[in-house]
Amino acid sequence: MRQPNILFLFPDQLRHDWTGANPDLPLRTPHLDALNARGTRFSNAVCPSPLCAPCRASIASGREYPRSPVLGNEDNLPSDRPTLYSHLRDAGYHTMACGKLDLNKGDCIARRPAWGLDGRAHLESWGFSDGINNEGKMDGANSGREKPQGPYLHFLEERGLRQVHIDDFARRTKLSSFATGLPDDAYCDNWIGQNGLDLLAAAPAESPWFLQVNFTGPHNPWDITEGMKALYADVDFPQPHAAGGDPPEALLEVRRNYAAMVENIDRWVGAYVDALRARGELEHTLIVFSSDHGEMLGDHDRWGKSLPHQPSIGVPLTVAGPGVQAGATVRAPSTILDLVATFLEAGGAESLPAMESQSLWPLLTGQAEATRPCVFSALDDWRVAFDGRYKIVEWGDASRRGLYDLKKDPSEARDISDLADVDDIQSALVEHLQSYV
Repeated sequence: MRQPNILFLFPDQLRHDWTGANPDLPLRTPHLDALNARGTRFSNAVCPSPLCAPCRASIASGREYPRSPVLGNEDNLPSDRPTLYSHLRDAGYHTMACGKLDLNKGDCIARRPAWGLDGRAHLESWGFSDGINNEGKMDGANSGREKPQGPYLHFLEERGLRQVHIDDFARRTKLSSFATGLPDDAYCDNWIGQNGLDLLAAAPAESPWFLQVNFTGPHNPWDITEGMKALYADVDFPQPHAAGGDPPEALLEVRRNYAAMVENIDRWVGAYVDALRARGELEHTLIVFSSDHGEMLGDHDRWGKSLPHQPSIGVPLTVAGPGVQAGATVRAPSTILDLVATFLEAGGAESLPAMESQSLWPLLTGQAEATRPCVFSALDDWRVAFDGRYKIVEWGDASRRGLYDLKKDPSEARDISDLADVDDIQSALVEHLQSYV
């Protein structure tokens, strides 16, 4: 039987609880909801590391953060490193990607040539047959002030919109929620979404294909189009937990913009499903939706990612397609690192060297309720073990730890590590952490 096609939809900075699957938020993600109904949703998924380059390098290499070749945004994935993509290509796949790959983030930060105006720099060495690797939000605005350095700013330049975009980003602060001056078809996520459809249309018919679509949203800044601004104009959202001193109305506007970004990405989920159906490939395509990490959105008076809190490390994860249970929810602890082994197994490809990823297929087919007792996430001087309910956070040399019961305390407001009745739980989680030293 021919290997299944694989479509991996991978937004940037979408937290685990910010989709229509959460009944406590007034979010509209009908296409993701439909994907959940067709497939299996993982309600306790985390990323291997809540920072763009480390997470994406872990996915490329199949390694947990401590043993990944990329430990910070200043690092590049070594060009001679075997990847998920090269192994799928070797197995006969036409491998494609568009959007923000961030596998050479170090070049971006050091202001070295990173993408090429056509977005094809480094693609072949990473294992891609075709693609367009573009700038992230701030990387694009910073690198393109004088002239375009990557394909998105080059596209805006050709449309006479580069300076509009540069000026827009120059005005933005942490809580800026005003609309961009870009038209809808020039908005970065819409440009990326169309690029992916164009790549798919040009893929050879005789080969199975893999396509990873790396949206730049809902990453900050909270730039949305005028049309997107209207989506949640009068919708209320809960204020952040322990928000600090920022004005409540400004916090609400940011959350409205974030929701609009998510709904816009959901629209592209529907567009890809429609395209697969029109191609006659829907039933033969594995579709995966997730994110590289979350977003604090003002919880604990923090923004962005890079923290051990669940809004930072927790991500949505849904898998649908041939062989996958429909309408199932996996509540066991899960990690998107395990997508690597899942994709390789689906494609009949060889494992990566020293791979630490484990296949999700026993969960996707209902043959097992859990494949890991705990999952792991880490960055810099902290690391986390999470068993689906309890989470331990360890800092530095293990001289400081915190334990949280996310069932009773989903906001992680109380450290319970000093309670005697959780000693066994804490010991088991510490033992798991020590396996990653």
